Amino acid sequence: MDLSIVIKFFPTLLNATIITIMLAVVSVVFALILGFFSALARISKIKILKAMASIYISAFRGTPLLVQIFVIYYGLPQIDIAIDPIPSGILALSLNAGSYLSESFRAAILAVDKGQMEAAVSMGMTYGQAMRRVILPQSIRIAIPTLSNTYIILIKDTSLVSVITVTELLQMSTLIIAKTFEPLTIYLMAAAIYWVVITFFTVVLDHLEKRTSRHVA
Repeated sequence: MDLSIVIKFFPTLLNATIITIMLAVVSVVFALILGFFSALARISKIKILKAMASIYISAFRGTPLLVQIFVIYYGLPQIDIAIDPIPSGILALSLNAGSYLSESFRAAILAVDKGQMEAAVSMGMTYGQAMRRVILPQSIRIAIPTLSNTYIILIKDTSLVSVITVTELLQMSTLIIAKTFEPLTIYLMAAAIYWVVITFFTVVLDHLEKRTSRHVA
């Protein structure tokens, strides 16, 4: 391994890592919103909402993320919807992760004892108030371990948006390799950075999970 290359290009890779983290953070925010509302749609009694949510979840869980990225970035311009690389990447990552988070939220909501909903309604709360004040706070705590796993996977999935020229960590590594012809050194550096970033977020999310689990027990 050539240490001079490590020293020269490490700052460049760190800058690209900021793009990777930004993609993951923004995507997970949109994915949480999508997942939450599609989960509510899935358990609602309104058939059209339930059907639309089911189709969305099935479509995005049943197709590869890479194909979804290609459809959004290369396919949509054919119907006059052109989206820049970074928004395309965020859209694909959000839609994909949202479909998985939807099932996590739905399972967490259904895991709360039905008696609590009945008790809340019998005390005079509307269905919406009972969901907001009683069911959802408990559901979110139950769902946190799964949400953490989805976020960790999302960080790794950001590497896929390199195929649409988003200059995140993997794409920057490829560009540097084209200049240096040192694939082993550069890819090992990229792998090390991914490992450190994911380890950091794993520790943070584990801490959050432990704190919330005290309130669930």
